[in-house]
Amino acid sequence: MMTNTEIKVKGLQVLTKSLGLVEAERFVALIQQEPFDYTKWRDGLFEDMTIEEISQKAMALRKSKSDISIENDQK
Repeated sequence: MMTNTEIKVKGLQVLTKSLGLVEAERFVALIQQEPFDYTKWRDGLFEDMTIEEISQKAMALRKSKSDISIENDQK
């Protein structure tokens, strides 16, 4: 299990890699400005999807990450 600090560091790394430094900082600022209820957001996240659809997306994501990992190992 990661510590809170490790989660924050990893989260910022992911945001920065995905959005770039400026946009990642904007994202953090937006989250801090607005009241945000993670539980409510999470409840509606998969609202229109069946368990099978969620499972298929999860398996596809896992496979794509596995494929990327294999490619990186071969370099």
